[in-house]
Amino acid sequence: MFKVLTCLVVEHDLKLVVLAALICFLSSYGAVTLLQRGRSSAGKARAIWAVAAGIASGFGIWATHFIAMLAYDPGVVLGYQIDLTALSLAVAVILTTMALLIATYAQGPVSWIIGGIVLGFGVACMHFLGMAALDVPGRIRWDWTLVVASIVAGSLFDIGALRTIALAGRPLKAKILATLFMTLGIVALHFTAMGAVTIEADFLLAPPQGMIQPHFLAFVIAGTAFFLLTMVLLAAGFAHHAELSAAASEREFARFVRSVKDYAIYMLDVKGNVASWNAGAEANKGYTADEIIGRNFACFYSPEDQRIGLPQRALDEARANGKFECEGWRYRKDGTRFWAHVVLDPFLHEDGTHAGFIKIVKDITKQRADADHIAEVSMNLDIALENMSQGICLFDSSDRLLLSNRRCREIFGFSETLAGKGLTFHQILDEVFARTYSDPAIARAKSDELYQKHRVDMVGKGGGDIVEKLPNGRSILTKHRTLADGGWVSTYEDITERLDSEEQISFLARHDSLTGLPNRLQFSSYLEEELDAAAWFSRKVAVIGLDLNKFKEVNDLHGHAAGDFVLVTIAQRMKSLLQEGEFVARFGGDEFAAVKRFEELSELNDFVRRIEKSLHEEMRFGDFELKSGGSMGVAIYPQDAETAETLINNADLAMYRAKAALNQTVCFYEVSMDEAARQRRSLANDLWDAIDKRQLALHYQVQKSVMSGDVIGYEVLLRWNHPERGMVPPNEFIPLAEECGAILPIGEWVLREACREAAGWQSAHKIAVNLSPVQLANGDIVSLVEAVISETGLDPKRLELEITESTIIDDKERALLTLRQIKELGVTIAIDDFGTGYSSLETLRSFPFDKIKLDKSFMWEVEASPQAKAIVRAILALGQSLSVPVLAEGVETQKQLDILQAEGCDEAQGYLLGRPAPISSLVSGKSKVAAA
Repeated sequence: MFKVLTCLVVEHDLKLVVLAALICFLSSYGAVTLLQRGRSSAGKARAIWAVAAGIASGFGIWATHFIAMLAYDPGVVLGYQIDLTALSLAVAVILTTMALLIATYAQGPVSWIIGGIVLGFGVACMHFLGMAALDVPGRIRWDWTLVVASIVAGSLFDIGALRTIALAGRPLKAKILATLFMTLGIVALHFTAMGAVTIEADFLLAPPQGMIQPHFLAFVIAGTAFFLLTMVLLAAGFAHHAELSAAASEREFARFVRSVKDYAIYMLDVKGNVASWNAGAEANKGYTADEIIGRNFACFYSPEDQRIGLPQRALDEARANGKFECEGWRYRKDGTRFWAHVVLDPFLHEDGTHAGFIKIVKDITKQRADADHIAEVSMNLDIALENMSQGICLFDSSDRLLLSNRRCREIFGFSETLAGKGLTFHQILDEVFARTYSDPAIARAKSDELYQKHRVDMVGKGGGDIVEKLPNGRSILTKHRTLADGGWVSTYEDITERLDSEEQISFLARHDSLTGLPNRLQFSSYLEEELDAAAWFSRKVAVIGLDLNKFKEVNDLHGHAAGDFVLVTIAQRMKSLLQEGEFVARFGGDEFAAVKRFEELSELNDFVRRIEKSLHEEMRFGDFELKSGGSMGVAIYPQDAETAETLINNADLAMYRAKAALNQTVCFYEVSMDEAARQRRSLANDLWDAIDKRQLALHYQVQKSVMSGDVIGYEVLLRWNHPERGMVPPNEFIPLAEECGAILPIGEWVLREACREAAGWQSAHKIAVNLSPVQLANGDIVSLVEAVISETGLDPKRLELEITESTIIDDKERALLTLRQIKELGVTIAIDDFGTGYSSLETLRSFPFDKIKLDKSFMWEVEASPQAKAIVRAILALGQSLSVPVLAEGVETQKQLDILQAEGCDEAQGYLLGRPAPISSLVSGKSKVAAA
């Protein structure tokens, strides 16, 4: 050590030593600065900065050495060999650059230990090569202990410098400390190695020739050193300025990121934990920075996504591919969710190691909803177009087809790809007709015709509607609508079924649905036309009203199918016999009508005979032979009537007379018929007002026991005292009342009035009230009976309702059900006029009647007719066997009463026992009925 100090103090010029140290410090500072920049850079920039630091350090070391050598005065003339001097510079630059590259790229202690050793070895190689370039008149002797010490000292200081750079980073204090360590390493190695040098002069040797002179070398070194230092300082300045600018930009960017509210921008560490949090993240996800920093970003996913590992999968994909981008549901702090667009980018440390992730999240829920809505609208529009019942085509201004839907292709047989071919309207027509017609000329003519009609005459003039019938028979309604850009939209609707339905509806509106014959509406229209023509041409027109005979029996015996068969068969027969000027129609039920235009009466008679023949021909329905027949009435224009309505009415009157006649099937209208019909209509009108005008009255006919003669009850009989006609017989006004419907209010009045009067009697005699078939079929008779009994207070056991078997024959099940309900009220039921009409044992078996009333016609003949007497005896025996009492009506003589007694009849009524009379005439004094 003493030798080293002596060499430094005695053998060196201290001013130059200080200069060498200053250059060494400045070059080391530049190298440290460039090395730190390299370690903080990435990619190619990292290597460039490390090489620049190596070159700067190598030149500095070389300059330091030779300036220090200029300060060295060994007492002899010195010179420097050019080749070894240049080689020393190259070795210094190369080995120093290698050392700093190791310090830049190596990790951990290797970077500073190996790098420091290489750096120290490089300084030593440069030094000893420089010493070898020294040319002196003598020889150099080395102290190898100091040589080794110099190399070790230099390497240790260099290791310290690189360790400071690697561990302390880039603070100024660390930079100065690393610069001092590197300077001391260079200086320590140089002066320790110089202390190991001893020059033994040989003055016999000539001074060195052709060598670099120290003064020239000093000039070169100084110039090179100052140029190099200037470049290093400028680079360091630019680097520092760049750092300041980058730091300012980073600060501005950080403020920008923190202030962004539309995007959630935050950083994650390598494990996915939140490391930073901006205002947008807080606004989007609801967490404050204090609440979320340090937590794993998986909390933004649903539990299910967390379970299947989606968060970690996103990190792995971002690290592997350099980026991860997706859309999906993310969850806020309050549990609500939003549709997010997510970008995840990894970032690295300065040393290239993975540092974490930058995550950018955008709430696009509204955009997605809008996009979904647009997509849904578009999809629904496509679905609507494809499922429209109408075909639709869109053409542009050049007549080219842009769009056609499925229905359009079905109607015209288009192919699926027709819209994509860019065909014009005319070309489409050419294709359609080319498939329809084998002759090209005809196909082309049809195509040109439709093009002129649709494109030129309709679309060219603003559009319109037209119905075309296709060659396949389908009717198509086409609607053309022009667009503002010159294109047009055409819709096509197959209206074949609609037209058929309209035709069918129109047909049914004027024809009978069962037989296909014209109905009343068309008949009236035709008759009006015929009458107008007859008035103009002075000719005659006959109307024939026609009603089938025994049609109801056909329905009852064989069913409605048989009745329909009869109607259809007769309709077909009459239709087949029609000639010019003849017309036949069905009005409904079994009622028909015909019109005959004629000049001579023989023509009319021939027409009537033909119709009559068609009615009487036999018909076979299954295993049955059916015969119908009919009644016809004829009225002739103009002698019988001048209007269609009157003519039809008069024909009906004549037909009713034919129906009532026993031996006549065709009747011509007579004036007397109209008079009788008018009187009947007038009587019916008066009948409706009879109750309100108090013209109706109740008479009672006594009913007695045949054996004892005791009164058992009274039958209630209705009388009508007309103000003009006097007493109208019941057999005249009762059928009329049933026909016009007045029987319902009249029947209700009779029932209520009879029960009211009977309830006031002191005796408990029964009253028998006749029940009309119309009442049983149309009115709620059960409720009426129950209400009357309740209102009047009459004991229901005192009320007996009388019905005829014809009352229940139309709807037997319903009628018997109604009678059972009435009987449940306590009212008794008697079957009237038994033995005539539809009387049958089946009726007695079906319902437990409380009384059988023997028809009075048998009593009129019982005295003289053994057959009548036998029937009476049989009916009485039937009643006894069924335990049902029998009441004989119409007893007018004592002999008739004796016969009934002999045969065991239970009850009787008739003129012999008492005539019908008001209840007031059947009692004496104030005791009503009690004395009867």
